[in-house]
Amino acid sequence: MKKYDILLNILDAIIAEAPASMSKKYVKSEKKIDDYNRSRTRAFIHLYLKVSFGILDFEKREHFITDGTNDGGIDGYYINTENKTIYFIQSKFRLNEKNFEEKEISLQEVLVMDVNRILDGEQFDEAGNEYNGKIKVLQREISSTQDIARYSYQVIILANLKNTKASDLRKLTGGLATEVFDFKKCYDDLVFPVVTGTYFNATDLNINIDLSNKNAGTKISYTVMTKKGECEITVLFVPTIELGRIMYKYKNSILKYNPRSYLGHEGKNVNNAIKETILGTNTNEFALYNNGITMLSDETYINERIGQKNKAQLIVKNPQIINGGQTSYTLSRIFEENLNNNVEDIFKGKEVLLKVITLLDNNNHASKLELINDISEATNKQTPVINADKLSNDELQSQIQAELFNRYGILYERKRGEFADGIFNSYITEKDITERNLFFRMYYTSNGQITKAREKKLFVRQNLTFEEITKDNRLDKTYFAFLCFRKIGKLNSPNQRVQLNTYAKVFALTVLYKPEKIEDYSDAIDDNYLTIENGWESFLNKHSEKAILIKNKTNKKTGAVKSIRMENWSSWYNSPKFAQDIVKHFQDNS
Repeated sequence: MKKYDILLNILDAIIAEAPASMSKKYVKSEKKIDDYNRSRTRAFIHLYLKVSFGILDFEKREHFITDGTNDGGIDGYYINTENKTIYFIQSKFRLNEKNFEEKEISLQEVLVMDVNRILDGEQFDEAGNEYNGKIKVLQREISSTQDIARYSYQVIILANLKNTKASDLRKLTGGLATEVFDFKKCYDDLVFPVVTGTYFNATDLNINIDLSNKNAGTKISYTVMTKKGECEITVLFVPTIELGRIMYKYKNSILKYNPRSYLGHEGKNVNNAIKETILGTNTNEFALYNNGITMLSDETYINERIGQKNKAQLIVKNPQIINGGQTSYTLSRIFEENLNNNVEDIFKGKEVLLKVITLLDNNNHASKLELINDISEATNKQTPVINADKLSNDELQSQIQAELFNRYGILYERKRGEFADGIFNSYITEKDITERNLFFRMYYTSNGQITKAREKKLFVRQNLTFEEITKDNRLDKTYFAFLCFRKIGKLNSPNQRVQLNTYAKVFALTVLYKPEKIEDYSDAIDDNYLTIENGWESFLNKHSEKAILIKNKTNKKTGAVKSIRMENWSSWYNSPKFAQDIVKHFQDNS
């Protein structure tokens, strides 16, 4: 699936969230194509608000959209009380992939933004048109914002704008700082975070605690010294609904240091057990059955005197769940699926053990990561962490993932389960995801190391650098091989084990037919893969002697030596001669 298609799926899912009362603004049927396109245009602004500020509720986001007649050139806004910034949004969504990636917003369109007039309290634009009601609401909210003198202003342009200096943009926007979300930034900073569930980072996390059944107070807390520095450990029971609510909002962004994300199909037994304990009981067996959750924090505070009887509040700064992500994510699914139902009743009285590890000396980033890995490996019991999971957060894997998405739109699954949220919301399908071992198999195949490509657990058996992988046109060859593999795989039965010949055919297609331009890859494969498939047996028969290995076997009793002829296709496939033989054979027979 192309990146633009994923974007459209996300926008359509946002449109589907619109309540019936907004059916005129958000048309859910493609039969009314003009209205549907206008709906996608508004949904694009929703996407920015959702990702940038973590506003999950549709109607709350709709409040900040001003797009319409007499909007002063402002399509949306947001008053961010955390960083004391007011954002003004100008958006131009393009209705096809080519225009979205190539067409620019005109400077005249930027110039029509009446930000300064609106901030000055003017009720009419320069042409004498009265600003619409949404703009007047914006003015009232700014005027009533506490400590408004401390706020700064920023213009966000959701459109392509090339070769324009920041200083020139300031002139166009009346001296305001401006950030441009061109098509690439939209894909990288809006689309990709949504399909991976990492679009909104938690800074200060508030967790409400029930004290009604806590005989010894809220928590146990003590300080320990480790070889990586001093830590404070806080252990307490928290309501499961609080974890569900938190994970519903922050998703995988709170699992960045976890060696894996949510395991849907693979972890279904654990998930079903968690669901059954929450949904199938009215009592608190969950606190007994579950191993609990381990959370990392830079700072941790707890207050048992918050003006509410039997209530307390826990605050953690920059939280990351390093064990119990499966539990937390399953709780969030239950929370999400019952938001409009009796969600409070479902979770009532059910708690989970939470261990918060606060790194008191968190200035040493390397030591912090090492400690995280040690804790994660030691505490994961419910679903074992395999060796490949331990490598998932390596810098190389993050670099590969970003590069493959940027260049080709490939969703490389470096961490198991990280695209579960995108699949759950139908932004993508499972077939759109590239398994991490497959990438390295295609890398080695396309570079002629066919035997290496067939090794088991290849993800953990390579010692490559990012510079090596991206050197010359190696990554393009890998991508072409990947497309070839997907095509050839359709000829095999679903249960058939991929054999050595499949990799050899992929290599042959790459050697013979890989074009220069990426946009020509699919056509080149469609036009030529049957040539390789249909001519493969005759090719092997012609060169069968090159795959024969003579092995001498000695009879232990008589001492007689017998020569045995054995097939060994691997040695020929891996030799430089193999590529030459491919070219000669198929070009001579074309």
